[in-house]
Amino acid sequence: MDEIQNAALLVVDVQQGLLDKGPFEKERLAETIGMLLGEFRREGKPVLFVRHDDGPGTELTAGAPGWEIAREVSTLKGEKIFDKRFNSAFLETGLEEYLGEAGIKTLVVAGLQTEYCIDATVKSAFERGFKVLLPKGGITTFDNGGFPAAQINRFYYENIWRGRYGEILEGAGV
Repeated sequence: MDEIQNAALLVVDVQQGLLDKGPFEKERLAETIGMLLGEFRREGKPVLFVRHDDGPGTELTAGAPGWEIAREVSTLKGEKIFDKRFNSAFLETGLEEYLGEAGIKTLVVAGLQTEYCIDATVKSAFERGFKVLLPKGGITTFDNGGFPAAQINRFYYENIWRGRYGEILEGAGV
């Protein structure tokens, strides 16, 4: 990560309720994000978490056990958590203002779910002028609408994000 100046790791919606459902390649996701957390923390680069609130009566209701950041990628004291109600991590969260004040220009985006909150966040970051890096193995989803999660991931990495909204980081490391 030394070569990436003004970068932050943005971990989106890696919440206990979602990981408990067993997304595609759950173990790889946890390992990749764990490795990224270690790199960013060692280098003193910002680690930011985003947590989705689906509203009352859901597993992702603010304050419910499933709403909390997953144990597999737990936060450290002082790491910022942004709570959101929409797919994009930027909409009504204060994230953009925080990044501007911190001088962050590059986001390494990881988390759940590929076709929803990750895609919306990636495109929103791109539209705001951020360089977006997407680690293979650091983003996943569930089977959806007759499409297997593996196919959804591959489609977004190769056909939507690559060369348009971000750069794909191959391998486990950055």
